[in-house]
Amino acid sequence: MLEIRVQQDDFSVQREYDGLCRENTDDGAVVFFVGRVRDLNEGDTVTGMFLEHYPGMTEKTLQSIADEARHRWPLNRIRIVHRVGALNPSDQIVFVGVSSPHRGAAFDGAQYIMDFLKTRAPFWKKESTPEGDRWVDARSSDTEQENRW
Repeated sequence: MLEIRVQQDDFSVQREYDGLCRENTDDGAVVFFVGRVRDLNEGDTVTGMFLEHYPGMTEKTLQSIADEARHRWPLNRIRIVHRVGALNPSDQIVFVGVSSPHRGAAFDGAQYIMDFLKTRAPFWKKESTPEGDRWVDARSSDTEQENRW
């Protein structure tokens, strides 16, 4: 089972976790990651963020990343939820969750999906700071994480 959603509305971590577990007796491991908006980036105060995406292409890219992860590990369920639009510090941005018969595959699969989401998915992030708005490029550390796979 794979579920991908790109949405403006917030999401419930409990609902997403429940979706990974419901009627799932095959998997002994569930791993998830929740990303949130920070109030500090590159030494500057962040007062808000705006995320844009390329509808259709974004979902297709996330599907491809999930398919690649499934090819590498026995992941029976994957849920990816990514928010777009205006966000404030501490707001949830992304949920990546997987289930697998084994914890190692679940941990690796979830991290792989998140690492590739950060570098491949067509999202554009604009941060608001007291000095004005700025577009944020991918970090070199994100590319390094991707390259380790």
